[in-house]
Amino acid sequence: MAEEAKSKGNAAFSSGDYATVITHFTEAINLSPTNHVLYSNRSAAYASLHRYEEALSDAKKTVELKPDWSKGYSRLGAAFIGLSKFEEAIDAYKKGLEIDPSNETLKSGLADASRSRVSSKSNPFVDAFQGEEMWAKLTADPGTRVYLKEPDFVKTMQEIQRNPNNLNLYMKDKRVMQALGVLLNVKFGGSSGGDTEMKDADVRKEPESEMEVEVEPMELTEEEREKKERKEKALKEKEQGNIAYKKKDFERAIECYSKAMELDDEDISYLTNRAAVYLEMGKYEECIEDCDKAVERGRELRSDFKMIARALTRKGSALVKMAKCSKDFEPAIETFQKALTEHRNPDTLKKLNEAEKAKKELEQQEYFDPTLAEEEREKGNGFFKEHKYPEAVKHYSEAIKRNPSDVRAYSNRAACYTKLGALPEGLKDAEKCIELDPSFTKGYSRKGAIQFFMKEYDKAMETYQEGLKHDAKNQELLDGVRRCVEQINKANRGDLTPEELKERQAKAMQDPEVQNILSDPVMRQVLVDFQENPKAAQEHMKNPMVMNKIQKLVSAGIVQVR
Repeated sequence: MAEEAKSKGNAAFSSGDYATVITHFTEAINLSPTNHVLYSNRSAAYASLHRYEEALSDAKKTVELKPDWSKGYSRLGAAFIGLSKFEEAIDAYKKGLEIDPSNETLKSGLADASRSRVSSKSNPFVDAFQGEEMWAKLTADPGTRVYLKEPDFVKTMQEIQRNPNNLNLYMKDKRVMQALGVLLNVKFGGSSGGDTEMKDADVRKEPESEMEVEVEPMELTEEEREKKERKEKALKEKEQGNIAYKKKDFERAIECYSKAMELDDEDISYLTNRAAVYLEMGKYEECIEDCDKAVERGRELRSDFKMIARALTRKGSALVKMAKCSKDFEPAIETFQKALTEHRNPDTLKKLNEAEKAKKELEQQEYFDPTLAEEEREKGNGFFKEHKYPEAVKHYSEAIKRNPSDVRAYSNRAACYTKLGALPEGLKDAEKCIELDPSFTKGYSRKGAIQFFMKEYDKAMETYQEGLKHDAKNQELLDGVRRCVEQINKANRGDLTPEELKERQAKAMQDPEVQNILSDPVMRQVLVDFQENPKAAQEHMKNPMVMNKIQKLVSAGIVQVR
């Protein structure tokens, strides 16, 4: 159990998650309290978080448990440097070198400690923060006295007193700068205290090499070192595989990804990458097999859900390729849906939509049968003659499914919808007739009739006239034009009842064309001129475009001619 916690701690250290490192090594120490390596590694984690007091405590415990182990003194020296106790750090490094005179880490640490000691002696800030004198000065100065009532300021000053080099962390705090001025008996720009003006204070940061503590890597077991080496080799193989894949050298790519999998079975990207190669090669069964393995292994390892989704999406792509032969898109659709539950990726969603569209098109192709469509249409005609319009709609709809390009089925269903009062549905079918066959005059008569019933007489007139372009002698279309003219003239003469006028105006106001005319500043002025300026109105009447718009408003009942 202790070894397992240690391995987790080492892994967290490699990723820079030092708080987790401390948690795992604390667990390992509780299980094996006499293992000096555990204390050494936790000391390194504390030092990485600049928690040098805890780092020092663990370093001392390391030396206590294993006095003849040179690394313990290296940890001890690093903790002392972090606390700015350079003399103690030098002593620790020297003791370590007595045990291992050729240890480069100890030599480097000793040199750093020696340089830091020299630097601290020449740094006036170090002495300024020493002892009780600091607090006395801050209390005596009226400007800083009030800050001593603030807990965060007191804590900051205590931190700086413990380690003056930490001053650089608080240079932006105006209170700290004011306190520094008091302690050094200088006045920084904007602060109060002493008599000497020094607006551009020469406060230099300590050299990086003196401020930072170098933390040695964790102590790894032989097994852990071998595992790390295998992972590094696996990544190199993956890189080679990626290069080969881009060059379309698929056999070489498969070879590299396979080697990577043998070296490291905890990274499912090697499987998904090999699956991508199989997909490109058209080896869909092998691709699916690798994707399934990746999903299974990924769940065991609790891999990132995005990686699981990637494997499922790749499997779905292979299933789509296979569906072009098997005519079964359902497995691919289900796989894409599973991928989206793991991670909602736009690319996966696009592939799902394409698969669903392909499935629908395939079903339509398989359902297509003109002979059965004709039989259904005839059944619908029989029900229509018996005035059983819902039953007729049912059979016309089946006819359309069997043969979506038959304009007669749409036309007949439009007639049924008209009888049932479902005018929007009927209009849609009539427009579909015209879309499928612009020369099919029945489509225009159906559409015009529906627009007439909806009291959109101008639109109905346009529809009938469009149909007459294809058959100028069509009596049904001519009758439609006549009826529209009668209704439009009725409005022009002002023969509409108040209820009819109100209804027509309300419907007209929903017409986007009417709305655009009424919102046009030019047309608003034209309407004003018609009422107030007859001479200007006569000029407007010479403009065909203006007159067409006026006629539209007259037909809509918005403008009345007297």
